[in-house]
Amino acid sequence: MKKEEILDAYMYRHATKEFDPNKKISKEDMEFILETGRLSPSSFGFEPWKFIVLQDQRIREKLLPVSWGAQKQLPTSSHFVIVLSRTPKELVADSEHIVRMMEKVQQLPEEVVKGKGSMYDKFLKEDFDLFGNERAMFEWGCRQTYIALGNMMTAAAQIGIDSCPIEGFDKDKVEKELEEEGLLDKDQFGISCMVAFGFRVKEPRDKTRQTKDQVIQWVE
Repeated sequence: MKKEEILDAYMYRHATKEFDPNKKISKEDMEFILETGRLSPSSFGFEPWKFIVLQDQRIREKLLPVSWGAQKQLPTSSHFVIVLSRTPKELVADSEHIVRMMEKVQQLPEEVVKGKGSMYDKFLKEDFDLFGNERAMFEWGCRQTYIALGNMMTAAAQIGIDSCPIEGFDKDKVEKELEEEGLLDKDQFGISCMVAFGFRVKEPRDKTRQTKDQVIQWVE
């Protein structure tokens, strides 16, 4: 894809507050968007995410009272995704998830697993000083999910699909609703954010951003 086309997609994308409920994203296009999330990079390649594609309208309605930032998106979006992040206990160096990622997914040799595990343990305890601080550990995992979130929204924009990232919700109450529906194991995951996909009903105002000089510093 040409540079101009990529930048056009960034100009096109905006936080769509209301979608056309009569227009649905094709299965093929939605799977493409989700695949860009799955293939996204993460720290140490440990992929601390899970994506719940919430199409059940009954559950969407249950989330409305505890999701103040999704009042229009929940009822109207074609696809509504809840992005989960691994809990702190799932992210420690000797957790089942981390060991499985190294051994089964990354398929590293035993000696490499041992070395990478030690390096990761040092990163958590010394370099970033995350170990023992559950909130900081969870937020660090959430930061990884935002890489996938950004990639999915950009990919959607590149094929003419709108999106809206959402943080306006009561985390504990939404997690409780999902837990009651059997969609969330709070021992393993917590909610990072939400994102709605679909097609806009009206054009947004012109995009506003700081200038290049205000946000970019070259050191040569």
